[in-house]
Amino acid sequence: MSVQMERLKHRRDFLAAAAGAKASTAGFVLQERPRGDGGPTRVGFTVSKKVGGAVERNRVRRQLREIVRLSAGRNLHGGSDYVMVGRRAALEMSFSRLAEDFAGALSRLDRVRRPADRASDRATAKARLAPAGDQGSS
Repeated sequence: MSVQMERLKHRRDFLAAAAGAKASTAGFVLQERPRGDGGPTRVGFTVSKKVGGAVERNRVRRQLREIVRLSAGRNLHGGSDYVMVGRRAALEMSFSRLAEDFAGALSRLDRVRRPADRASDRATAKARLAPAGDQGSS
């Protein structure tokens, strides 16, 4: 299964994702913001100068990009923006550990997402089942 993915390129998209749900790991922070438009998944990567020089930052960014590329078909939701913020600890971590942490972060974001999805599903179902005359009363 291939998921269509695009890159986040604009600052406003990164800031919007930062306001969404977050899952922290030792090597990175994964941020998610559902856009609700059903469009392709968009992913952005950022690594600050706190991590190190350009060589170190690029190494972390390349690893994060490869992790997302390898797991793209599994748990990324269409119509959502994801941002991975690299941390200095990622320099010392193995690639397999970063990949495991990514899978765990996605599952934690799914648990955060599910209660909201269930609540909207219940409201929609309740509205469909209510008789036409009962919509205003409680």
